[in-house]
Amino acid sequence: MSASVAIQVLPAAENDHELCGMVDEVIAYIQSTGLRYEVGPFETTIEGDDYNQLMDIVKECQRVAVRAGAKKVSAYIKVAYQPDGEILTIDQKIGKYQK
Repeated sequence: MSASVAIQVLPAAENDHELCGMVDEVIAYIQSTGLRYEVGPFETTIEGDDYNQLMDIVKECQRVAVRAGAKKVSAYIKVAYQPDGEILTIDQKIGKYQK
């Protein structure tokens, strides 16, 4: 892997139920990309070899939340990128902690 992103999408919602539904739509979109991802309680991490593809996914996550009903979306994003080499994968970072 040459890149990974962690994204926390925070759609504006009337209540927690509505918020969770919007986030579920975003996670379903991430799943549909076919890339390796890991959902956590605060953010979802996605990894891949194509930096531009990952940035497009980050942008589309906002649009998915809006289509799901959000009037406004905030997002927190972390990026690890090494164009000529490998970064630590999700499994390398947290595999030993998985049950």
